[in-house]
Amino acid sequence: MDSIFNKSFWIKEWEQDKSSDTYAVHKGFSTPQYWDKASATYDKSEREVQDRRLEKTLGLLKQKGLLFEGMTVLEIGCGTGLLAMALAKKGAQVTALDFSQGMLDRFYERLTPDLADRITILSEDWHRLDIKKKGWAKQFDLVIAFMSPGVATSDAFFKMMACSKNGCAVRGWAARQQHEILTDLWKKIMGTTLQDKPQSILYKINLLFSMGFFPDIVFDTVEWDQKIGLEQEFDNQLAFFSKVNDKNTTAELGKTIREYLESIASQNVITKQQKGLTATVVFSVTPLI
Repeated sequence: MDSIFNKSFWIKEWEQDKSSDTYAVHKGFSTPQYWDKASATYDKSEREVQDRRLEKTLGLLKQKGLLFEGMTVLEIGCGTGLLAMALAKKGAQVTALDFSQGMLDRFYERLTPDLADRITILSEDWHRLDIKKKGWAKQFDLVIAFMSPGVATSDAFFKMMACSKNGCAVRGWAARQQHEILTDLWKKIMGTTLQDKPQSILYKINLLFSMGFFPDIVFDTVEWDQKIGLEQEFDNQLAFFSKVNDKNTTAELGKTIREYLESIASQNVITKQQKGLTATVVFSVTPLI
């Protein structure tokens, strides 16, 4: 039996998590189709943007010596570009990638001319990307993946670390209260009560400790209400459950989802309550001991 202090123990635990609801939920959120739909309302709530805690994040990076003029950054799962642009404003040269064209379209819309020469935007799937062909091994001062499905496996996480010559930063759900729309639809469609306990970030933290890396870890409570049109939420949920459920046709899923959403909508608007605890993990890629 492997000790909890061995790297192999945490890799096995991480890989064995594939039978859980948590893994199934991850599958639903891990497609470009889902994020293309979600991009229409992503980062549009003022409270949601505040909960990205950009200034606090930049402060954490500076404390670790991972924020300085002329630094090179790779961001995996850049979304609408909030963090990439904040880093570029501090003088970083940022390579930002995402597999969702919808998210990248939003990024291009908000990218200002003064930052255009500091940010390279790429449409790439991290799981399929070959870092050797890209010449990215140990090429970046900082590699970041915040709330990104791109680093949801140990192989993808190690590939991320391999691109850094100084440090990495990851953020994910340490705990989350799923909104009622997902839990209600899960019961209607999957026939069970959703048991989703986000664990990927916890595997990453323990894996780092087992390898002799001792990260700085910060937990933040996030909470906001998101208002979204009925048709937009229908598209989001259909994209999600089409990936998670293989027993029902698209038409059957659509009927169940639409009937439920119409029952809770007010003037064709849905209110989703988002609440959870995020963990931000910042670490040097050189073991301390």
